[in-house]
This record gives sequence, structure tokens and C-alpha cells, in this order.
Amino acid sequence: MSSSRSVASAATGDPKKGHWRPDILAGFLVFLIAMPLCLAIARASNFPPISGIWTAVIGGIICTMLSNAEMTIKGPAAGLIVIVAGAVSEFGKEFGVGLPEHEQLLIGYRLALGIGVVAGVIQILFGLFKAGKLGEFFPLAAVHGLLASIGIIIIAKQLYIVFGIDAPKGDPLVLISSLPGLLPKYNPEIASIGLLSLAILFGLPWIPNRTVRRIPGPLVVLLVAIPLGMYFDLDHKHKYLFPNSFFDSEHFDEFEVGPRFLVDMPEVLKNPSSAFAFPDFRGVLTFTGLQYIVLFSLIGSLESLLSAKAVEIIDPYRRKTNFDRDLTAVGTANTLSSLIGGLPMISEIVRSKANIDNGARTRWSNFFHGIFLLAFVLLLPNLIHQIPLAALGAMLVYTGFRLASPREFIKTYQLGPAQLVVFLTTIIMTLATDLLIGIFSGVAVKVLVHWLYGVEFRHTFKMAVADERISPNQVRIRVTSAAVFSNWLSLKAAIERETAASEVLLDLSTSCLVDHTVMEKLHELEIDMKSRGRLLLVTGLDDHAAVSPHPRSARKKKVGGSVSDSTS
Repeated sequence: MSSSRSVASAATGDPKKGHWRPDILAGFLVFLIAMPLCLAIARASNFPPISGIWTAVIGGIICTMLSNAEMTIKGPAAGLIVIVAGAVSEFGKEFGVGLPEHEQLLIGYRLALGIGVVAGVIQILFGLFKAGKLGEFFPLAAVHGLLASIGIIIIAKQLYIVFGIDAPKGDPLVLISSLPGLLPKYNPEIASIGLLSLAILFGLPWIPNRTVRRIPGPLVVLLVAIPLGMYFDLDHKHKYLFPNSFFDSEHFDEFEVGPRFLVDMPEVLKNPSSAFAFPDFRGVLTFTGLQYIVLFSLIGSLESLLSAKAVEIIDPYRRKTNFDRDLTAVGTANTLSSLIGGLPMISEIVRSKANIDNGARTRWSNFFHGIFLLAFVLLLPNLIHQIPLAALGAMLVYTGFRLASPREFIKTYQLGPAQLVVFLTTIIMTLATDLLIGIFSGVAVKVLVHWLYGVEFRHTFKMAVADERISPNQVRIRVTSAAVFSNWLSLKAAIERETAASEVLLDLSTSCLVDHTVMEKLHELEIDMKSRGRLLLVTGLDDHAAVSPHPRSARKKKVGGSVSDSTS
């Protein structure tokens, strides 16, 4: 009985009903994880490190007030690094012709803030016009391919920082191809910090002791890297000698270290003007500006919606998120963040998962995580300055590896060859061009495959369905066309219209194709409806053959006892 009351009070989102302590504790533990990641993401995005802190502070305070998403942590995300860094770099080159690189980046930073403001306003409009369904449109293979390509780009860029090497100029393919030749030029002291940090992050999950595994990896990295950086005296510029060969201790190479290998952190209370920046809107109506407005608003919204949906599913209290309201909240926070020099933010999945694991009850844990970050940057800026950049680079390499994990490639292969083609197309096109072309290339390949294998053009975006009332509380929805990612929203709308029916029978027996995205979405919808006391029963799949042994792989209609030529 007491357990039921606890769940009920948690569902109200009211911290006054016994949830102050767990929310404060969860907020503090998430802060320990978020602080170094905010710094790392900001710097990798060509923004000042403190801008990542401001993003999480605003996301924690503003989104707690405006959104009803109870478990999500708002803040800068690794998935947006490539977009933001690209905007800063391109604007700097366009508007800072002939200037030194650091001045170009400063100009590009302020112009990117202008893009962030406009994109934030567009996200607000997305929410107000109920575009929260945007995250439901894209095929999962293309979305996972986009995230994997972002992970690969992050790894390629951050490995140079881990080893203390100056990265070459160029696109991701140049970074990847140049790395083997430049690795022998590593800076030994910096590399020792970076490699030890990587060893901690990759090794901690393999430790048998569960208590040790629960310690946040980024926190352990800081506890090791900061003292090591002090031992190497990175705060003072100096040179040192190191043997040029493992087998030769008589010949030495000279290396230089100094403050440039540490986080640059202003003292906000002593010099507030150094901690903030304000947007420049000159780039908004340029071709580059319009391109990045689309990327900021579209990819940012898509990532945020997908993360918020994933967190909603693992919320132990099964509370529902209003995704339109959440998108409006994120857009408002993004607008304010860009106005003072911060990064764009999303609902961040890793920190949100840590929030749940650490016992958070309501959205106020997001608020407290922001307050702890604010207090830390105001009161202990000198401690933040002691963090080696190689340690932050290692954290991002680990994050990139998780985005582009070999498991993602294996899982996609197990779903069927068509899914792998879409996945790899998205990755290759993103690495060769940019994120926008990459994601739409994946979508185009997916649609083309569907057309080649029997999906009628007229049913590409609108599914053919027929409703049949069986009883006052039971309805059957029969799908008479292909059920694929691009017409999923029409099927979902048909199911959600039947609010009076406690049981919905979805008959797919006459559908020629049910693709993987629809299979996954139906699985999620079953869980969602069950949590609301309703039942979704999917029937008719016995007449289809799975394209792979995976339980949610695409299903193809059997014709005359054999599988038809259609595929996913």
C-alpha cells in the first residue's frame, strides 16, 4: 500500500511529497558525471568550456519549470558536437578571412550563437505546432547510422587531443587517414594522461565488484588526471626530454607542455564579462547560416525527442511525457542559452539513465544538477582549470565509441541486409559530406528499397487501413497496404483515435511488408498502451516471414507458401 502511495506521489512531479532527498542526491551524482562532459563537449564544439556549464545550468532550471519530462537531464550532447563545431569553423572562415585562426574561431563562435537563437525559436514553434511526432518519422537504421557516424567523427578528432598532437585541417576522412602517420609524434606526458583515462573508462565496467562499477567513470578519471597534471606541472609552460625510443635511453626528444593542455576557465565572480558572449546575427540569412539553422533545429529536435522517448520507457513510475511541451521547453532553454554564449542542448540519454539509476523521483533532480553545476563554476573555477584536456578528450572518445559501438554494426546486420545498407549509406555519406546529406541519404535509400520491392507510391506516406468495431470496448484495425517507417504516423494516429476501445486488434495479415521501424514502434506502443490499462494485440504476422532471426526484424508477406520478393 505504501509502495502505491510512493508511486502516486512521484507521478505528480511534486518534490514536497517526500522526494527532496532522493532528487537532491541524484542531482548531485549526475552533476559529477555532467561537469567534465559539459566541459569536454563545449571545447570539442569550438565553444569556450564554460559555455557547456551554462547550457546545463539553463537546461536544468528552465526545462524543470516548463517541461513535464520527469527523468530527463537536459544539457549539451556529444551528438551535436559535429554540427556546432562545423558552424563555428565555417563561419570563422567566411567572416574572418585573413585573420589568425583563434580570431576566426571567436567570430565563428558568436555567429554560431546567432544560429542557436534562431534554431531555438524554431524548436519553440515545433512544440507549439505539435511537431513532437518528428522523431517518429525517420527510419531507425538511418538514425542509428547518423549517431554512429557522429561517434566516428568524435573519436577521430579527440584521439589527437588524447595523444597531445595537433590535428590536421580537413574533413573527417582526412582526420581518420592522417592519424596513423601522426601518432608517432605523440606528447608522452599528455598521452600518459589520455591513455590512462581511456583505460579507466573502458576498464571500469569490467570490474566484477558492483559497488566499484557504480562509481562514475568520469569522476574516477578526474581523481587520477588532475593530480597527474599537477605532477607534470602543466600549469606552467616548460619543455622536457623523453627517450626517442623504448630501447634507446641515450637519445632524447624535446617536448613542450603548458596551460594550453588544461581547461581554460574564467573566474566568473571576479570577471563576469569574461564568462559570457552574445550572438552575432549577420550569418543567419547566408547559405551557411540557413544550412546550420536546419541542422541545429532538425537534428537537435530529433535527438532530443528520441532520447526523451527512450527515457520515458525506462521511467520506473511509467509517467508520460508531453513531447510537444518538452520540445517547447528545450527550444526556450536553447534560445536563452545561445543569448548568453551557451551550447544547444537536448534531453541527454546517458545522464538521464544515470539519473534514474541513482534514485531520482521527479524532474527536480534535473534542477538540482544544474544548481550544483552553477555553484561549482562560481566557487571552484581554479579546480576546473586543473583538468587536463587529454582526460576530457578520453571521455569523448569513450562516448564516441558508445555511439559507434561494434555492437551497433552487428545488431544492424542481424536485422537484415537492407537495414545494414541503409545504416552504412548514412555513415559513409555523413563522413564524406555532412550530417544533413547523410541522414536524408539513408532515408532516400530506405524509401527506394521499399519502392523496388512492391510498396506502392501512393502508400509511401499514408497507410491504407480499415476500422471494424467488434464490441463497445474492442476494435479491429486492418492494414491493407505496406506498413513502413514513412507511413507509420498514419497507423499510429488510427490506433490512437480509438480512445473508447480498451482493446485494439491490429490485423497485418494483408500487408505485403512490415518493416523493422514499424515492428519496433509497435513494440513500444504495446508497452505504452499497457501502462495506460489498454491492450494492443498484433495479429496476422503468421502469414509473413521474418528477414532475419531477430524478433523485431522486418516481415515479408508469403505468397503461395513462399516468401514474396518484397523486402525491408
